[in-house]
Amino acid sequence: MDTSAFTDQVVLITGGGGALGAAVARRFAAAGATLALVGRTLESLERAVATLPGDAKHQVFTGDVTDPQAIEATVADVVSTFGRLDVLVNGAGRVAQGTVEQIDLGSYREMMATHVDGMFYTSRAALEPLRAHRGCIINIGSVSGLRGDWGQAAYNAAEGAITNLTRSMALDHGHEVRVNSVHPGAIITDAMTEQAFADGSPIAAAWNARIPMGRVARPEDIVGVVAFLASAEARYVNGACIPVDGGLTASNGQPSLPAILGDVILK
Repeated sequence: MDTSAFTDQVVLITGGGGALGAAVARRFAAAGATLALVGRTLESLERAVATLPGDAKHQVFTGDVTDPQAIEATVADVVSTFGRLDVLVNGAGRVAQGTVEQIDLGSYREMMATHVDGMFYTSRAALEPLRAHRGCIINIGSVSGLRGDWGQAAYNAAEGAITNLTRSMALDHGHEVRVNSVHPGAIITDAMTEQAFADGSPIAAAWNARIPMGRVARPEDIVGVVAFLASAEARYVNGACIPVDGGLTASNGQPSLPAILGDVILK
């Protein structure tokens, strides 16, 4: 993608203070976009801004996607500041572990509010300005919205909702605003996940054995697909929910018999 692909376009990224949000911002900045980074805290947004190229056109906006009035005001502020909106990347999210029995109701509610309510509210607020420029929405989901996980009932429920919300919005609005989603698998986003997935750790070994490409992702592995979906090259892509997971979801779940049996030929 050339360095001017998004010149004169405004890209709003929620979850802009996180590692993946910052990587998405860098990718769009490299293609000439003007960035509106939205996050809960100014501190996290400033950390993300520090990773942008020096000539990146950007502004940060603090806002809570779980508050419909607050995020509506934030989107209006972005449009007022820049005069337009071309791309919305819904990237805000969090993870809470636990089965239906184990997870506390506060964590469950926060999970659903951040992932589902926040995406709904932000998309609702952004549709009109996006429609004016035939813009697009890219929702950041997870492979956990395409398949199930042990011990992550609330996360799976929230991510599953993102998948079908994407499809529903694509049906309703695709004639004016394209809507697609990107679904990463395991990804290193901070010092904790860096340590968890370090070479030699049991967690890394388990994941690497399941992922055909033999490694977990970094944010830079994801952002090219996000940028593609926002580009003119994807002008006829609508309602797609694309796994970016190193081949993890290519499996039907059965064990690898060659790995178990070695050179034994099955007849």
